[in-house]
Amino acid sequence: MEITIDKIKIDDAQDLFDFESENRAFFERMVPSRGEDYYNFETFMIRHERLLDEQIQDSSYFYLIRGRNGEILGRMNVVDIDRSQNLAHIGYRVGEKHIGQGIAHLALQTTLESLSKEGFTEIFAKTTNHNIASQKVLEKNGFKKVEVSEKEFVMNEEIVWFISYRWDIT
Repeated sequence: MEITIDKIKIDDAQDLFDFESENRAFFERMVPSRGEDYYNFETFMIRHERLLDEQIQDSSYFYLIRGRNGEILGRMNVVDIDRSQNLAHIGYRVGEKHIGQGIAHLALQTTLESLSKEGFTEIFAKTTNHNIASQKVLEKNGFKKVEVSEKEFVMNEEIVWFISYRWDIT
């Protein structure tokens, strides 16, 4: 699978909104909901502009994973950037019709290589205990499990908890 990974731009808003709306039910099976307001385009635009501001301030990076035809396949978010410690937190999501094709693995691998070249030495991630696919993607990319949260919460009538991971350049 050939993909590109580029930082979001203002012009990506409608395509990203459509991608998020189309995949809402699928995403909300694995991660907590972004809330009803997120799926109102005016509210979405406000949040999109905030993400762009965070990129300008170099405190977060938000990427789109696209296929050869330009279709959004997923996204990759690098947040809580701490340049003094060369660390950040990463998250990703791939649309339902694109899962099982190695896109998350390749996108994460590519992003880690890019972050490494920028001087980052530690990247943190977390996923829910029932998101086995995400756990496999993290581990396949060299992340090590560092903590299993004791704090449980209910999501979709199921008791779940977070598992935290760490990747370092060494």
